[in-house]
Amino acid sequence: MLQKTIQAGSLPALEAMMRFTGQRQRLLAHNIANLTTPDFQAKDVSPQGFQEMLGEAVAKRRKRTGGVDGGLDMRGSREVKVRRDGSLSFRPSDSGGVLLHDRNNRDVERLMQDMTENYGMYRVANDLMRARMGVLRTAISQRVG
Repeated sequence: MLQKTIQAGSLPALEAMMRFTGQRQRLLAHNIANLTTPDFQAKDVSPQGFQEMLGEAVAKRRKRTGGVDGGLDMRGSREVKVRRDGSLSFRPSDSGGVLLHDRNNRDVERLMQDMTENYGMYRVANDLMRARMGVLRTAISQRVG
């Protein structure tokens, strides 16, 4: 019953989004840490690509179960591999940018924008997850009490 409750509604999609943004945050932080490293090439993964992958998994679940419950059968993409336990591994590509004299392709403004957008996606998923868990907590306490 607990597994069915955890996989109900939007929880699997929110969990996947939080996993993605957490992993991407580490990648972006690595890029920032190497801003002045000669020959460093910043890498990134596409949030739009992940969102499309997540959208396809949600659509499959809706078709399979009506969207009420069940885990997400997420297929990997060129940039994101989904492991059996639901964790993600990235195969990032060059993030672009202008190659500077030290052969580093840094773009500070773009990195800051990516960090802010990534944090925004994480924050929305986190807030929705917290609200959903609050509803579950209330339902459980009402039943027990």
